[in-house]
Amino acid sequence: MSDPATPAGDDAPKLPIDPNDEKPLRERIIAAICTVFDPEIPVNIWELGLIYELTVDDEAGSADVKMTLTSPACPVAGTLPGEVETRIREVEGVNEVALELVWEPPWDKERLSDVARLQLGLM
Repeated sequence: MSDPATPAGDDAPKLPIDPNDEKPLRERIIAAICTVFDPEIPVNIWELGLIYELTVDDEAGSADVKMTLTSPACPVAGTLPGEVETRIREVEGVNEVALELVWEPPWDKERLSDVARLQLGLM
C-alpha cells in the first residue's frame, strides 16, 4: 500500500492526517473526506453536507458511506464519488469501502455546516 499521505504522486495534495495518528479511524476518514471539494463551490464536501451517512467498523477497517451531490445534473457525478472512495481507501487502517450515491433526501442549502456558511458568506 502506498503512503496514505501521498495519494497520487508528488503533485497530489497531501492529506491533512498523519497515517500513524492515534485518532480514531472515523476521524481520520472524515479528515480525508475533507480534502475533496465540489469543483463549483469552494467548500469541501463534508462541510457542504454531501455525506449523509458514515458508518465505520474499526475492527474490520470498513467504511460505509452514503453521499449525494448538489444536483443529479452535477458535472462531476461520474467522478466525485470515486474520488471520495479513493481518498477513504488511502487512510491507514481502511480495508474496505462501500460507497452509495443517493438522491433522497435531495440536497439543499440547509445541509451546509456553519463552517460552509461562513466560507460562502452566508453568515
